[in-house]
Amino acid sequence: MLEEIRREIDRVDDKILELLEKRMELVKKVGHLKNSTGSAIYRPERERSILERLSAKPLKHLTPSAIEAIFLEIFAVARNIERPEKVAYLGPEGSYTHQAAESRFGGISDYLAVHSIQAVFAAVESGRAKFGVVPIENNTEGVVGETFDLLAKSPLKIVAEVIMPIHHALATRCEKVSEIKKIYSKDIAFGQCRTFLSDYELEGAELIPVESTAKAARLAAAEEGAAAICGAIAAKLNNLPILFENIEDQAGNSTRFVILSDFKNSPSGRDKSSIFVRLKNAHKPGALFSFLKDFNDAGINLTKIESRPARESGFGYYFFIDFEGHIDDDRVAAVVERHRDELVWLGSYVSMMQEERQG
Repeated sequence: MLEEIRREIDRVDDKILELLEKRMELVKKVGHLKNSTGSAIYRPERERSILERLSAKPLKHLTPSAIEAIFLEIFAVARNIERPEKVAYLGPEGSYTHQAAESRFGGISDYLAVHSIQAVFAAVESGRAKFGVVPIENNTEGVVGETFDLLAKSPLKIVAEVIMPIHHALATRCEKVSEIKKIYSKDIAFGQCRTFLSDYELEGAELIPVESTAKAARLAAAEEGAAAICGAIAAKLNNLPILFENIEDQAGNSTRFVILSDFKNSPSGRDKSSIFVRLKNAHKPGALFSFLKDFNDAGINLTKIESRPARESGFGYYFFIDFEGHIDDDRVAAVVERHRDELVWLGSYVSMMQEERQG
């Protein structure tokens, strides 16, 4: 009986492989058409549409998350067949940004770890990579200012976003908390674990900020009396034992990452757009109100507004705004045209926030 079931599994596996081969043949045909028209290989809105369609099927065993995990790898293989392209991310290997990149581009893609957010932008702008993945905000610590500032100056566009739960661990070769003399981590991670550090009387340990939690794990693994606040994957890569898991203050801690590239998405029907705004008459009373009122009058829902200091103009401010809709939507296009001298379009992409609300 068992052997017969296994033989049936083998037959199913063979069929799956045949169908995947057929899918890749179709992908190559699509790739030839894209190459002839200069279209982008990565189409986030198309991938999201496929995942939604498949997840809506009445299946008994495969959950939507399982379907997504399987098909994201299939998509990654397909992209590499069409045209192998490199993905730059804020490294090193094992960082949360690395995890975010793999969650969208799969394990098979060609990755380039770089040392800073600016280096990610530079890698994509120079053509060393086709895509870049950078953090843009955390729901407990706020925005990543460097990402916003670089977006304002870069020709790159946001083509997708990834919202990823962030879980921190305390990893160390020390057997007891009392043996820990210093803790390495990214500055934002220290802020997300304040309660844990206080509860275990670790405020007395030397807290050393480094570029990433992955680097923190590497340093702690090589030093006696040291620990790292890092992700489980970074601890595993460095053979660093985990003393405590999920030490973040808030269980809902998550970070939003954006994927950067040089192309424009087609409308998906549930898009978000991002813009950078420099008001011409910012010094006049009601200037910002008047600008925002045009969006309200057009029925466009603003989902975020973030101010950043305009360092070159004294105490002025720039604004980054997210709103529901695509740049090619008629009502959006009308407002954007009205303020074309005051704003820069940063990208239109499938909104994962809307997906969370609908889910």
